[in-house]
Amino acid sequence: MKNVRATIGAAAVAGATLLAGLVGISPAAQAADVACNTYSSTTSTCVNSQLVVDGESHSVDWYLPNGTASALMVLEHGFSRGCGNLRGTSKAIAQKGVMVLCVNGDLTAGNPELADALGDLLSARTITPPAGKPLPQRYIVGGHSAGGHFASELGARLVANGYGDLAGAVLFDPVASGDFTANLETISAGGTRPVLAVTARPSVTNLFNNSHGALIGLTNPYVGIQLVWEKYVLGMPVGGSCHIDVEGENTDIIGVAGALCSANTTQTARLRDFGSTWAKDLATGTKTSAYYCTDAAVVSTCGSKVKDLVDRSLPLAAPIR
Repeated sequence: MKNVRATIGAAAVAGATLLAGLVGISPAAQAADVACNTYSSTTSTCVNSQLVVDGESHSVDWYLPNGTASALMVLEHGFSRGCGNLRGTSKAIAQKGVMVLCVNGDLTAGNPELADALGDLLSARTITPPAGKPLPQRYIVGGHSAGGHFASELGARLVANGYGDLAGAVLFDPVASGDFTANLETISAGGTRPVLAVTARPSVTNLFNNSHGALIGLTNPYVGIQLVWEKYVLGMPVGGSCHIDVEGENTDIIGVAGALCSANTTQTARLRDFGSTWAKDLATGTKTSAYYCTDAAVVSTCGSKVKDLVDRSLPLAAPIR
């Protein structure tokens, strides 16, 4: 891992070059309005609508539990992607009783301006969910890739606005930009709020886990897990987890081309299991011990779900530490 960290600078340049080819592709071309097409669930519904944020109308997707939602999770898509690419993961969270909102937008560098504007609306509680559902009082911020930076900005904005019911953050292979470290520290509030992440193997696309430094630097004793890779080739981890595992069956050719790998069904299932359980715990103020470690550096303190992934040789997985 030391050699991997030493390549972060070069990887950042390579990653920027790789992603530059996707800049011209709008979120509308990336499953922006298709999340609710053929949506099927006995415990939740999906509704696409419009939401005006900072004077601009955005296509948004709502995932609404049948009963009263325990919290609202804003789950933001990645760069050049759309909310439809997160349909399966959003569904998994909604089926745990958590309302999900995703805003289709330009996520270049995490779009902190959009995050701040949305944070202001949420703080003022002027957003009305569809289908007559009430807006939950408790909020969770979340996101994938550049959407992870968006989530960090949104959470920090809610704190800055004095909103008292931010439960924490759940991130999926976030890619850090700008004030990511400071934002996570604000959300964490000295370890009093959970900040949790599922990350993939280091790759050019996630800038070799450039979010790990901020996560590890938090006071929180446990910040999540890094999913497995299968083997090493020329000293680099390959196979196993992929940057777009969170998209799973909802990814597309552009996602695969950008990530340089395909979503792994086993890893997608693991990611959704952890992410949805963490979201439910944050929403309800509970803690499903199987999904946490008391001390990330000591595997014996980890719950059974974590140990099942960590107590292996190859493929490798580990708590983020």
